[in-house]
Amino acid sequence: MIRYNLKCGAGHGFDSWFKNAEGFQAQQTAGQVACPVCGSTEVEKDLMAPAVRPARRAAAAKPDLSAPGSELEEKLAELRKQIEENSEYVGMNFAAEARKIHAGDAPERAIHGEAKPDEARAMIEEGLPVAPLPFLPARKMN
Repeated sequence: MIRYNLKCGAGHGFDSWFKNAEGFQAQQTAGQVACPVCGSTEVEKDLMAPAVRPARRAAAAKPDLSAPGSELEEKLAELRKQIEENSEYVGMNFAAEARKIHAGDAPERAIHGEAKPDEARAMIEEGLPVAPLPFLPARKMN
């Protein structure tokens, strides 16, 4: 299929599709190509710009999403590694375990885990030395 910009004798511009150049010529000679505005069959090809596709861009390299992307992410990764190597993960038992350690009912050690917001608030109000970590536990990540 080929698309031509066409113009009638009255100057009305329009476009139409044809099977090929010979198809346009045959229909024009037979008077089958008419202006949709005025109905004139005095139709000729108008000036057209070629349909040129832009060159394809090279596919951008996919970033390694598991690697830190900025200095801040690198520092957070280092912090996570240090915390995970030097403390015990106690999961959802964090609040209970922190209270036991604070009361002296469990051996003193560094722990990290998870607590619900109301539990975290209560621990702070009780004077337990706790702080939120700026990352998810490795066990919670896919």
